[in-house]
Amino acid sequence: MPIGRRRGLGGGAAALVLASSLAACGGDSGGPPTLTWYTNPDSGGQAEIAARCTDAAEGAYEISTEVLPRDAAGQREQLIRRLAAEDSSIDIMSLDPPFIPEFAAAGFLADVPDDVEQRVTEDVVDSAIQGSTWDGEIVAIPFWANTQLLWYRKSVAEAAGLDMTQPVTWDQIIEAAQSQDVLIGAQGTRAESLTVWLNALIESAGGHIIAENADNPEDVQLGLDSDAGRRAAEVMRAVADSGQVSAAFSTENEDASATGFEGDRGGFQVNYPFVYPRGLAAAEAGTLDQSVVDDYAAAIYPRVDADTPAAPPYGGINLGIGAYSEHTDLAFDAAECIVSEENQAYYFTSNGNPASKASVYDDPDVLEAFPQAPVIRDSLELAAPRPQTPYYSEVSGGIQREYHPPASVDPDSTPQSATELIEAVLAGDQLL
Repeated sequence: MPIGRRRGLGGGAAALVLASSLAACGGDSGGPPTLTWYTNPDSGGQAEIAARCTDAAEGAYEISTEVLPRDAAGQREQLIRRLAAEDSSIDIMSLDPPFIPEFAAAGFLADVPDDVEQRVTEDVVDSAIQGSTWDGEIVAIPFWANTQLLWYRKSVAEAAGLDMTQPVTWDQIIEAAQSQDVLIGAQGTRAESLTVWLNALIESAGGHIIAENADNPEDVQLGLDSDAGRRAAEVMRAVADSGQVSAAFSTENEDASATGFEGDRGGFQVNYPFVYPRGLAAAEAGTLDQSVVDDYAAAIYPRVDADTPAAPPYGGINLGIGAYSEHTDLAFDAAECIVSEENQAYYFTSNGNPASKASVYDDPDVLEAFPQAPVIRDSLELAAPRPQTPYYSEVSGGIQREYHPPASVDPDSTPQSATELIEAVLAGDQLL
């Protein structure tokens, strides 16, 4: 069950809340209120935006940042434990979209005013709006939106006779990689990235991991054991069995996929836009030949079936306003500043995190830093969020257990066994 629904916090958590509450009193000495923004780790971009918005507030408030743990699960746990104790020091939170329904269902997010909702959803890509929505309502502020692209070496695709001006399928990628004896990069490790991959495959096949949501966890209907679910399992197993994945595919994460793509057998990979600036940095440092980066190109995520558009992964960060904040009105004002077009363009070019606002992709600085910007925007318009449910951790944990390693996935049995495990966990009959 979601941590936020468990009763009781340990003394350590209570002490943590007390300490944070005392730290939040800086604005009580006569100065402007201090809003605390809990951020995911980055390259300093959110701290810079906080400083910019503090200046723009002209004394109405100041924004300080507190950095959360590096992994998304750790971020969720720290925030949700403190919010369960009604911690008023949490004003703004950078939230991983899959956890937003859990926060919203538990009452941990302040209601978004109608006028704010109208402004922060204007010109925003559809996937980011979906990722900020729970139970038909906007509950968070779209900030930056990430997606995976199909990265390929132009020389490899040309040699394989693959027309990359048209949508391509996973089967075509496998065939092309086999014909050129190059690697296919995907994230086969037992981690959240495996759920990301499976979700994109099922959504691309026309299905959903969760077929029907419900308030009662025992009533949640899963869509893993369906035609789309079995087709997704077929593709996952086909990639793993292709002979064109790394020897360490079962532990391959996003960085490992990028490393393989940079090597002599680099051919294709599904991965996030960081791949491009990473390659440029390596070329500048002299660890990668510039000709390799010049051979990079990006396209929309592969299709599962030729006649069905792909549904690429959607990720990123959205902003939640703490329900127990003493300054929710100022926090919403600050959030609007944080997600302004100017700040999203800055964050894109400086930290490599794509914008949720579509207009940012026409910014000359963005296009210079990311020539693939139009493809990223098109991908975000097609992208599908991971399952939106208060029980996301249980669902994702069950998937990671049953679909790992990818080479063990059986289209005839894995979807059923995963369904049975997750249903048992949701019913409280089994632990992950």
